[in-house]
Amino acid sequence: MYKLILNILAACLVSFSSVAQDISFPALKGYKISTEYPVYVRENLWDFIDGAADNYLAYGFIDVHVAEYKKGRAVIKAEIYRHSDNIMAFGIYSSERSPSFRFVNLGSQGYIADGAINFFKGNYYVKIKTYSKKEKVLRAEENLAARIAAMLPGEASMPSMLAWFPSDGLKQNEEVYINESILGHSFLNKGFKASYQVGNDAFSIFIIESNSADEARKTAETYIASTGISPVETAESKFVLTDGYNGSVFLAWKDRKIVIISGLAKDQSDIADRYTSEILK
Repeated sequence: MYKLILNILAACLVSFSSVAQDISFPALKGYKISTEYPVYVRENLWDFIDGAADNYLAYGFIDVHVAEYKKGRAVIKAEIYRHSDNIMAFGIYSSERSPSFRFVNLGSQGYIADGAINFFKGNYYVKIKTYSKKEKVLRAEENLAARIAAMLPGEASMPSMLAWFPSDGLKQNEEVYINESILGHSFLNKGFKASYQVGNDAFSIFIIESNSADEARKTAETYIASTGISPVETAESKFVLTDGYNGSVFLAWKDRKIVIISGLAKDQSDIADRYTSEILK
């Protein structure tokens, strides 16, 4: 009976942790707030964003609160998505941004594009949208974004692993977090990707931090075995593979870190070694 009670309490705690949290939207001078939308959770997210739901669920989506601000014909819609942690919030945010957007100092990072203001902070991803082209409405939208950013809890910082990417040739604001199936492989998960341009060479670098050095080694060995072709070793724990899906791929690991570079030719191991050595040093 004692164990049964403990199990019931544990189940209740898990259930309670997944319950949608209340969010009080800030006031916006001159606008009336409408919060008639339900709080969407994992089970009914498709009712709100339909085809995009799978992408959000892949990044630890928990719930989304929605409000509309109305003033005459002007409407500003605010959506606050809650994800499981900061990395997941960055992941969904980074999957929808473009380096061509106008970036602003909002939350951890934000941008403005075609009447939309999107940003993330802590484990929240915020999307604000208006179809009005009037300057007063656009200023009100920016005011609302700043108020929501100030209201939300959490660190206003980028994921710390992004600092591991070398700066030479790094394409700004193209870093993403991939939670599942890096390079299309089910055994490669939870990694950051950055794009590079060095002279005429364009390539991508992926960094995965495993839970242990042993796990990193096993993941790397699984990748090597999956190619079905004997890899060419370029240095200690550094290999060049022939990936049937991605062509030539450079693979290296040390301790808990795995580094993968795609987009370079086999005879460009000097470039790959330079970047992997800087990351793994």
